[in-house]
Amino acid sequence: MPGEETTDLLEGAKEVLQVNDRGGWTVPAGRLYPHQWLWDSCFIAIGLRHIDIERAQTELRSLLRGQWANGMLPNIVFTGEAARRETNLWRSWVNPYAPADVNTSGVTQPPMLAEAVLKIGQLLKPPERRSWYKEMLPALISYHEWLYADRDPHQEGLILLLHPYESGLDNSPPWISELRKHSMPWWISVIERLKLDIAVNFVRTDTKHVSPGQRMSNVEAMAYWAAVRRLRRKAYNSEALISRSLFAVEDLAFNSIFIRANNCLRVIAKTAGRQLPETLADSMSRTEKALEQLWDEESGLYFSRSFVSHKLVQEPTIACLLPLYSGGISRNRAQQLVGLLKRRSMFQASWPVPSVPLSSPYFSPFKYWQGPSWVNTNWLIIEGLKNYGFTAEAKSLQDKTVKLIAKNGFYEYFNPLTGEPAGAPNFSWTAALTIDFLKS
Repeated sequence: MPGEETTDLLEGAKEVLQVNDRGGWTVPAGRLYPHQWLWDSCFIAIGLRHIDIERAQTELRSLLRGQWANGMLPNIVFTGEAARRETNLWRSWVNPYAPADVNTSGVTQPPMLAEAVLKIGQLLKPPERRSWYKEMLPALISYHEWLYADRDPHQEGLILLLHPYESGLDNSPPWISELRKHSMPWWISVIERLKLDIAVNFVRTDTKHVSPGQRMSNVEAMAYWAAVRRLRRKAYNSEALISRSLFAVEDLAFNSIFIRANNCLRVIAKTAGRQLPETLADSMSRTEKALEQLWDEESGLYFSRSFVSHKLVQEPTIACLLPLYSGGISRNRAQQLVGLLKRRSMFQASWPVPSVPLSSPYFSPFKYWQGPSWVNTNWLIIEGLKNYGFTAEAKSLQDKTVKLIAKNGFYEYFNPLTGEPAGAPNFSWTAALTIDFLKS
């Protein structure tokens, strides 16, 4: 990309982040996402570190105001007037560990915090780096310990999730499949059969800002909020929920990111001159080995797995590529996954990388996590390709991603067939990761 175009793109990305800056934290996008999201802020900080490293540190510190006493980091920290409706829906205060002075959701999100902390530290001088890591280490250890204590009840090494929102890939096919099998309330099935779900448009806020065809369906939205109500009734007590629920998934994307996060945590602790708790270190070792339990030899793919049945949920999505990011698979397995990027029936699209294979019955080029290309998942795949030495493939994917953004703007996601933008405009992680691509 010519120097002038690069400069223009960089300045445009900075402007998006400035518009979405709320002082100590950044909203993903104006009116559609008016709060602070966990993995959004981590991606935002990864980009911000290149232009204002102190502001990037503040972005991550602000996440910790929502951390629960048991170590859980919620996927949303609510603030301002816009928080009233969502706060009442989540009612996280029913759990005794929720913070008293901050309203949050009651579930978590992919554990990107350790990666963001590490990357900021890499741009600091050694003394400041050690101080930064020492500052953030207690919260990181507490979060990772909570994940094992709360979400790995059988100490198998894989973290289970209790709601699709925790995966970050909200309406991804494996979650829709499991929801329809095990957790679809009867009244929603009746509404769907009678085609009365159109009435939901009157209470949905997201479709007031974005075309309904670019969001999850009304039936999915109702089912997801019914799942939140179930969590709320159990006061977000994982033990109570797991013992009474068939809706728990060992999510492939989450666990791939968690393996990478554990490795980042090791580096942070070593640099800070601190020892990780022995029980945590043992658990981390189990997770690396356990990922192979999600491999399906017949299809040559990794999948998520039902926690209850221990059967793989054989719905291929972009998560199938994220073991590359984990760094925990063999070179041979990595080579097989790279091959998926070059297969037309899988992930080789005009504009990479579609969130489900092009041959999937779920594929819809504009529908949220059922087809569109997302910059954050491209970033994760690029990082994985680099770590395994697939330099040419990483550069090609990065160049195409930057070209997609330069052509169509800083949108939430894009049609992988045409490149058309979709979702929210002026999307923060798209802007932040553009900065990272251009500066790294």
